[in-house]
Amino acid sequence: MASAASRAVSPALLDVMGSQNARLAPSPARERNLALLARPGTVAVVTGQQMGLFLGPLYTLYKAASAIVTARALQEETGRPCVPIFWLQTEDHDLPEIDHCVIPRPAGGPCRLALELPDAATSRAPIAHRHLGPSVLPALATLRAELGDEPHAEEHLSLLERAYRPEATLAGAFTDVLAALFADEGLLFLDPRDARLAPLAAPVHRFALQEAAALSTALAHRVEALSTAGFAVQVHIRKGAPLSFFSPDAADGPRYRLDPAGTDAWSLVGHPDGGTIPRDALHAALEHEPFRFTTSALLRPLLQDTWLPTAAYVGGPGELAYFAQLAPLYAHAGLPMPLAIPRARFRVLDDRTRRWLGKLGLHPDEVHVPRDALLTKLATRDAPEPLEMPESLEARLMGAFSAELEQFAGPMTALDPNLQDALQRTRGTVRVAVSRLTGRYRRALTRRDATAAERVDRLRTFLFPEDAPQERVLGLPYFACRIGARAFTRQVLDACVPFSGELKDLTP
Repeated sequence: MASAASRAVSPALLDVMGSQNARLAPSPARERNLALLARPGTVAVVTGQQMGLFLGPLYTLYKAASAIVTARALQEETGRPCVPIFWLQTEDHDLPEIDHCVIPRPAGGPCRLALELPDAATSRAPIAHRHLGPSVLPALATLRAELGDEPHAEEHLSLLERAYRPEATLAGAFTDVLAALFADEGLLFLDPRDARLAPLAAPVHRFALQEAAALSTALAHRVEALSTAGFAVQVHIRKGAPLSFFSPDAADGPRYRLDPAGTDAWSLVGHPDGGTIPRDALHAALEHEPFRFTTSALLRPLLQDTWLPTAAYVGGPGELAYFAQLAPLYAHAGLPMPLAIPRARFRVLDDRTRRWLGKLGLHPDEVHVPRDALLTKLATRDAPEPLEMPESLEARLMGAFSAELEQFAGPMTALDPNLQDALQRTRGTVRVAVSRLTGRYRRALTRRDATAAERVDRLRTFLFPEDAPQERVLGLPYFACRIGARAFTRQVLDACVPFSGELKDLTP
């Protein structure tokens, strides 16, 4: 905290942040936080996310709420002013990760709404420069068709329709909606993809280029240590490669990683023509056109903590995992690392979900298994006569057969050693036959109760869509339209426990 508090925010950054936040919905709390950020000794709690359609998965909201609650807690504990800041990850280029939103249907599977953006799968241009385009209109119309009858639909859908216009950018629409949801809390926003900020980013990119060899070596050693200790490594380290991306054509054009190409040039990784750029030319570009440079996942934290007095960063499990790789980078830059705080994790159990759980006699945790396994469990549990689970049946049949076969194995091979192969083949043949039998038994169990199957499918749509946790797939619109956007946001804020990433249930 003391180290963060000693770092002042530059007047140039404050000016840009002021203008960026001034275009958002009016918020006295946001204005107060901007004024606080300009004061010496103020620290920040930072979080960030890609620009998902209609805010993307629910965890976007949870990250923002976590940053707000963590900032409050740090201010109360230390007495230092602390403001929450949402870092808009507009330098990323992965459109397929953000061009969609998923909502649940009470009577069917998930509904996936997606933009039809040209070359989405191959685009390498920063997200900041991508406009929504006309395909956002059918997506909004589908939202109205699916959710228009919910109690609070008009309020939230009108907000989305005002923000998500064809001429708007993905980042602009995303920011407008998130800022409206957290206007009372004064959440601040920072978009690094602003030409006015490029000169402020240039020193970080210069450091990444000049120290590329040393940094990649230190980071590789860190990866080796983490792997040896049994930790999964999130970000691959390229030998001798800097941590910056470069757009060779224009600032709003495709961006490419840089790899060493001899001593005098860099290669543009993924360039269709196998392009290279002389090192002198790249340094000249950084001097005169710094807006053509963007950060990688590992360099972005260093940039944000160079600009901001970051006391803590709030991230998801994947982000915190790659934060473990960053120590050598910060050490080489002479910058202390902020606290890494897990975001809040929630599972929303609305009235419909609770009703379906009650009818099936299930706990929410029991839904987080493969569909067939859950149906099999219900079929064996609710059968008029006891039915064995397929796994235990297969184990019992094979156990009995193997035990009997083992009794005869010794005498048979003593009689003729060549019978050993026959014994092995018989064991394999029987195992395959038993597996086929129990597979058919399992499928029969899953088909046994059509009503239970329908309820299971509904539950999985709401709690475990696409075989993933709810918060990683489902978007806000369904819950905002059914519960109320502000009411739901308020409940998330009230349920957030600072510094805790424990999964909690919300029961609106």
